[in-house]
Amino acid sequence: MILCLNPPCSAPNAPDTKFCIRCGTKLLIQECYQPIKELGVGAFGKTFLAVNTGNPSQPECVIKQFIFTSGNPNLVQKAKELFYQEAQQLKKLGKHDQIPELYTYHEQENRLYLIQEFVNGKNLLEELSQDGVFSAAKVQQVLMDLLPVLKFIHGHQVIHRDIKPENIMRRHSDQKLILIDFGAVKQATATSLQRTGTIIGSPAYQAPEQGMGKAIFSSDLYSLGVSCLQLLTNMEPFDLYDAHAGEFVWRNYLLYQKVPDSLGKVLDQMTQGGVKDRYKSAQEVWQALHPPAQKASLSIPKKVSTASSVTPFTPTLFFGKIINKITGNGFIENLGSGVQLEMIAIPGGNFQMGSQDHDREKPAHLVSVRPFYFGKYAVTQAQYLVVMGKNPSRFKGAKLPVERVSWHDAIEFCQQLSLKTGKNYRLPSEAEWEYACRAGTQTKYYFGDDARHLGGCGWYNGNSNQKTHPVGRRSSNQFGLYDMQGNVWEWCADTWHDNYHLAPTDGTAWIDNDDRSHCVIRGGSWNDNALNCRSALRNRFSANFSYNNIGFRLCI
Repeated sequence: MILCLNPPCSAPNAPDTKFCIRCGTKLLIQECYQPIKELGVGAFGKTFLAVNTGNPSQPECVIKQFIFTSGNPNLVQKAKELFYQEAQQLKKLGKHDQIPELYTYHEQENRLYLIQEFVNGKNLLEELSQDGVFSAAKVQQVLMDLLPVLKFIHGHQVIHRDIKPENIMRRHSDQKLILIDFGAVKQATATSLQRTGTIIGSPAYQAPEQGMGKAIFSSDLYSLGVSCLQLLTNMEPFDLYDAHAGEFVWRNYLLYQKVPDSLGKVLDQMTQGGVKDRYKSAQEVWQALHPPAQKASLSIPKKVSTASSVTPFTPTLFFGKIINKITGNGFIENLGSGVQLEMIAIPGGNFQMGSQDHDREKPAHLVSVRPFYFGKYAVTQAQYLVVMGKNPSRFKGAKLPVERVSWHDAIEFCQQLSLKTGKNYRLPSEAEWEYACRAGTQTKYYFGDDARHLGGCGWYNGNSNQKTHPVGRRSSNQFGLYDMQGNVWEWCADTWHDNYHLAPTDGTAWIDNDDRSHCVIRGGSWNDNALNCRSALRNRFSANFSYNNIGFRLCI
């Protein structure tokens, strides 16, 4: 289907049609860019998902359409200026890996068009709406991802002027953050920085000087800082600002987490109203986020081919320390009736997932995992009872892992707990589970290769007496997680695939929406042999199946 580009028409047309069957408008731009889906409507036009039919692979791209219906010549002139400004800046900036590349720009039938790279992903406002507030560690990573982008554009004497969660996309392919919508950019010169200009941008995120038409480089830092405060609290920026105190009082709106003082001080300085009290450059913010011993300097990645392999995510030493300071090395959730849930902070990193021991575990492949919180123990019967009001387990005991729960039961528990706490509890992806289990090791078990030592770390058919045991009675792994090998199998979020061919490499769950009949379980159980408790071993059961050796562990 081809969509008509004429705004009053927008009729769908059959493939290979060159002119709209309803209004006669030319359907292709430059004879090859074919609009197939409307993505959004703005003040000056529409955005379409398109394909390049001039390329044999017909890659997706984005068409940004600018239309001028106003009779006000000043408004039309300003819109055209914005169009050419964005085109010129994107042409120059789009070689950066985290800025959409501009392929071409074109005028056709009194309408102007930008054709640029399609970023397949969600913006951070959508992510916030769907997943809930960002952890301090996740906000830390937002800064780490975007400060190099700001250094790059500021180095080209460009001020973005409209940084906000809606204009930050997370690319699905590699989870990198992409800065979009350069329609409000300002070319910064020695004279223009001293001259009052047009007030452009989103008021809630604007620095005071930008609101007066005097945007400077640190105005972008202010907007990024305000965006981070919104991600931490899920509150609109205007609601976070105390006009009487003259500052953002964002700490009053933190739902459950403690933000490390080091990160909090950085956010406070980024969002200072007075320019003299704010960081002057992205490099200054970057250095403030790193220990002095590191003397870190921002590096600017170049645009890479989309066909290349994913660049692994490697956390900085500081980032690894920050995530373990949130509450020691995690947090404790009070569920009521004296029942608590302990969550461990797992730092992000890379690991080799899978093994050569079984076809199901092949091919071994590099995976990059983002930081997350993981249950210190499998969900216990006491926790399940206080949330769900029932206990389906065969082996009864408050501190025993809950069992005889299906994948659907585990999903329902996550949903109920999320409603109860306001957090986004979920099942781990299979990649997150294995990464957490290995805890930095590549051996068959997290304690080594010798299965004879399994009895000191987990419950299996060699020491269990054919029953489950209270959580935490054996040794933990290096992340402080207990019973990752044995006691009960643990459900993962992923649907079943026979091997790792085409598996994601970003740590996310591999879900086939067309076939949720079977889902992944990991870890082995009390009635399994030692080989079934290996870190890489994977198995499956029907999503409706429940048995007395299957439980689950929580992730957030």
